[in-house]
Amino acid sequence: MTMSPHEIQAYVLTYLEALDCQIMERSPAHVTVKLSPEADKALTNRPYYWGFVERVGAQPETMSFTFVFDPEAYQQIIEAAEAKAKASQPAQASPETNPAAPKETILGRYFGITPSMPQLGPGRILREDVVYGSRRLQQIFAAAREGGAFVNLFEQAAKRQIRATSPAVYEPWLGVCFKVEFACDLKREELHFLGISLRSGEIIEKFGSKLSRRDLSPRLAENMHAQAPKISLVDAGAALESHLTNHLSRLDYSWAEKAKERLQLELDVVDAYYEAVLREDMPEVTEVETAQTKPVANLSKTSISASAHPVINRVRGILEPLPADVELAAESTIQQTQDDVDPEQEKAKQAVIDREAMKLQYENRRTEMIWQYEPKVKVTAISSGMFHLR
Repeated sequence: MTMSPHEIQAYVLTYLEALDCQIMERSPAHVTVKLSPEADKALTNRPYYWGFVERVGAQPETMSFTFVFDPEAYQQIIEAAEAKAKASQPAQASPETNPAAPKETILGRYFGITPSMPQLGPGRILREDVVYGSRRLQQIFAAAREGGAFVNLFEQAAKRQIRATSPAVYEPWLGVCFKVEFACDLKREELHFLGISLRSGEIIEKFGSKLSRRDLSPRLAENMHAQAPKISLVDAGAALESHLTNHLSRLDYSWAEKAKERLQLELDVVDAYYEAVLREDMPEVTEVETAQTKPVANLSKTSISASAHPVINRVRGILEPLPADVELAAESTIQQTQDDVDPEQEKAKQAVIDREAMKLQYENRRTEMIWQYEPKVKVTAISSGMFHLR
């Protein structure tokens, strides 16, 4: 699933206009906008600044951005504007003929005309490329999901209704937009916008088309009366889930059977490879514990009691000088222990470690194949709202 630059621009502009941002400049390739306080809080990540503004009651200064949806087209626009401005600009007089002209500087000679100080603060306009997959677009998606997860809207009445003697009645509706994901090694997504009347229990599919023809506002219109619902939100949500489940149960799931066949083929390949690797001849581990217990056995041959052994006494805190012959005996024992290490035993232990690592790799590979190819259907409620309609 992807989005064209035109679709991204339409989505971003809808978000910015919904948050009352000021559009300063607009073209098919970009839009320059001054953010509203609500949009600035959602997009600029300045919690300390907004905390200060809210504490002292100061007038907030929001940031401005140039969101570029088509970088190549926008660059062509910039180059054309610069060429046009350069062609229309009159030739500047030299400093000798015009004493009021600014003198040429070293930086100006090699790097062009540069401002003496950089432009900082909210007055500057930051440029960001908003293309599919960019960080800023993902942030706008997240902000739109968070801000529009639940809405409460009223249908606006006609002017003749405002002047009517008796108020008109609203019918409460619960609308939920479900995202259905059919996933295996391939993926397909569907959106189902369902609405249910909290008075009669009627369920309407494609509820968005019903709302698109109506003028909705978060403000209750004049001379209008909202009816109390007869069905609770919990029961209404359960009814919508049951309706969607029944719809999904009637679909064709031949794609899932094919996905299972591809999964079995992949698992057969993985099993054949790792079984062949694990069947290879490896050195057997015989008497692994012997190498570990040899130092103890060698020390036990000295037949020295614990109470009379100077080394043990020193460990227990009895500070006694070690005789030279005891130190020489200990050094020879340690050297003998190191010499007695069997290379075959070390090789066998390493083979066991390698075999266990291979088994773990085998299990991880099977888990990855099952996660990738196993068919699954996932349903998520991405947005919902209460809609009071006439």
